[in-house]
Amino acid sequence: MAIQNKSIVRYGAVALALLGAASAVGQAQRQPPYWASIQKPEARMRTGPSTEFPVTWVYKRQNLPVKVVAVHSVWRKVQDPDGDQGWLHVRLLSPKQTAIVIGKDIGALRDSPQANAHISWRVEPGVVGVIDECEKGYCRFETNGRYGYIERSRIWGDEAL
Repeated sequence: MAIQNKSIVRYGAVALALLGAASAVGQAQRQPPYWASIQKPEARMRTGPSTEFPVTWVYKRQNLPVKVVAVHSVWRKVQDPDGDQGWLHVRLLSPKQTAIVIGKDIGALRDSPQANAHISWRVEPGVVGVIDECEKGYCRFETNGRYGYIERSRIWGDEAL
């Protein structure tokens, strides 16, 4: 009986490993356009899909949202919130969906996705946060352990692609 249970555990572990590998391959082969974010504390954007190409930007903004617009092997052509485009290696990117507060005015994080909901926090333009639950013109936005609902028109990184 103990030998049979070991076999089941082994087969289960192999099945889980294969599922994990399939998931990673699926993420790596997503078709553009799609949203991603910068995973590393520093990321070098290049003019082409290789380390042979010159660096145009060095991003020092972990979790900055980017729009992936093209794929070439392990390189992704991305667009940043300012509209600049270039190539980043896939290992510098995360599938975590983030957004950046845009506009000139301070944004309101509300308790619920409604215009008349209580404002629990305020965020300045340029603040980056994790988003989810986008509905009714609002997205749930979390930054530094604080969260609330922000108007979709006040963030970049959430529109349907």
